[in-house]
Amino acid sequence: MFRQKFLGTLLLSLPTIVWAPMIQHWFGYTARGGPAASRWVPAVFGTLVFAYGGWVFLKGAAQELAARLPGMMTLISLAISVAFLFSLAVTLGYPGMDLWWELATLVTIMVLGHWIEMRSITQAQGALKELARLLPDTAVRIVGDRTEEVRASDLREGDLVLVRPGASVPADGLVRDGTSDVNEAMITGESRPVSKTAGAKVIAGTVNGSGSLRVEVTGTGERTALAGIMRLVAQAQGSRSRAQALADRAAFALTIVAVAAAVLTLVGWALAGAEAAFIVERVVTVLVIACPHALGLAIPLVVAISTTLGARNGLLVRDRRGLEEARNLDAVFFDKTGTLTRGEFRVVDITTTHDLPMDEALALAAAAEHDSEHTIAQGIVKSAEERHLRIPRAEGFQSIPGHGVKAVVEGRHLHLGGPALLRRMGVAPGDVLGAAIDRAAAKGQAAITMVDGTTPVAVLAVADAVRDESRDAIERLHAMGIESVMMTGDAKAVAEAVGRDLGIDTVLAEVLPDQKAARVEEVQRQGRRVAMVGDGVNDAPALVTADVGIAIGAGTDVAVEAGDVVLVRSDPRDVPRIVALSRATYRKMIQNLWWAAGYNIVAIPLAAGALAPWGVVLHPAVGAVLMSLSTIVVAVNAQLLRRVEL
Repeated sequence: MFRQKFLGTLLLSLPTIVWAPMIQHWFGYTARGGPAASRWVPAVFGTLVFAYGGWVFLKGAAQELAARLPGMMTLISLAISVAFLFSLAVTLGYPGMDLWWELATLVTIMVLGHWIEMRSITQAQGALKELARLLPDTAVRIVGDRTEEVRASDLREGDLVLVRPGASVPADGLVRDGTSDVNEAMITGESRPVSKTAGAKVIAGTVNGSGSLRVEVTGTGERTALAGIMRLVAQAQGSRSRAQALADRAAFALTIVAVAAAVLTLVGWALAGAEAAFIVERVVTVLVIACPHALGLAIPLVVAISTTLGARNGLLVRDRRGLEEARNLDAVFFDKTGTLTRGEFRVVDITTTHDLPMDEALALAAAAEHDSEHTIAQGIVKSAEERHLRIPRAEGFQSIPGHGVKAVVEGRHLHLGGPALLRRMGVAPGDVLGAAIDRAAAKGQAAITMVDGTTPVAVLAVADAVRDESRDAIERLHAMGIESVMMTGDAKAVAEAVGRDLGIDTVLAEVLPDQKAARVEEVQRQGRRVAMVGDGVNDAPALVTADVGIAIGAGTDVAVEAGDVVLVRSDPRDVPRIVALSRATYRKMIQNLWWAAGYNIVAIPLAAGALAPWGVVLHPAVGAVLMSLSTIVVAVNAQLLRRVEL
């Protein structure tokens, strides 16, 4: 709309300027039609400019005054209305010089400034459109032994769709057949493709790799993860913050100052005996140059860019106040299970004897445990798979309830189990393996002994595996001067072992879910700003109590109501990224506020004619250019936020 307004206003302004007597005098030419045309052409086209280009400002001023919040639109409307009425009076016979060409250029520049502003905001909010474009228009639905191409909007839960190599996933679903790597970067911010096999979840809008997948649809339309992300981004960009409230108060105060300055300018120059046209010019210039145009853009544009930047990095801001508060954090509380750890068992230590290599011991143990349903057994198997070890085939697998398992692997008769198995077999672990068992017990870890025949050959310590990213996250927080606290319901020995491993400052163990909020409040009562990082389920009370609630491990489930910020991927390093984004966003907000309001300290006196005795007088159009330039500076400065490294 503002682009069309600008082009229309520009075309209408050209005759106004060409036939203006002052312009003809400056450039030494005479327009066609003589004095009569020079009197009426600027008046007619100046009125059209006022009506066409100025209407949007008059309408906005009416809304501001109705809400009792005069601001930018009110000042612009006052300026162009004063110029219009004075010029109309001069054209109809009042002594003086009209301001038609000044009015036309003023309105044109104002509309141009608004077009630039709206374009900047639209570009910043374009992330929502970018997300929407991730969804394909069509999908290949499998019906019996044939396929049919249908619109993605026609898919229903339970439908089976074929996702060919390189195609976008049309809906949330579960892989029923096929193997492939899927690029989820546009949703989670994770650059590495994620391997998908039968039973794995896939997200609408992600891009399939080289394999072919058959996917059962579990969510379409508004029920997809992508739709949830779009809602959160829109909600964050629409929510208000303290900085926005400050900008609104500054804009209101600036409006009052501008009106007061305009009145003083009018009275001052009238008492000095200045001509009416000069006085009106000064009043109009003061009103224009003091317009809080840049203030209106300073905060919303930074917010739009920061929330977009966060979304692209897997940080979904639900409440802008939470993001704003993150820069002041003194301490971060982490839940342990599923946040700092995987929430799954893994082999965390291996001790061997008889010159048995650790990798070979793990591969043998994984082979023997492969068919077991026990969670510890599956943890051993996954540990071997994650190390890309070749797992040999086991024969004669047998589960020994309450003791362990046995199997034959590459001719070795292996038994695996805990202390009960060793007692059953009547074998002793020996000094080296016995010490390994004691170390594991001290840390609250499960010690699984592998016996070859009747000889214990290895001890595997199995525990809830610490995420590789957790150490880096804690180090980054420490570098930012933020204390780390781990709060868990686990036993003290287990919690302290994880705390030592990660370098956690404070470990709170054996804390029940209903006690977590109270622990957070204890630290808050010391005057400290606290963030709580948890999975949003049993941590919900603590997430709400904390100054900043961060829901981690949400994956694609973005409907986490307790957190201010939702982390799409389960990466603790996203916590210091939030702090970095918060600090960078705040810096840009303050810079923009200072620029948007601060330049008026010099600009208003200059516009009022403080330097007129020395021949320095600002024309209204020049004032409009300066005001628009301040808006452009604010817009460009906000765009620089995109360069921030999170």
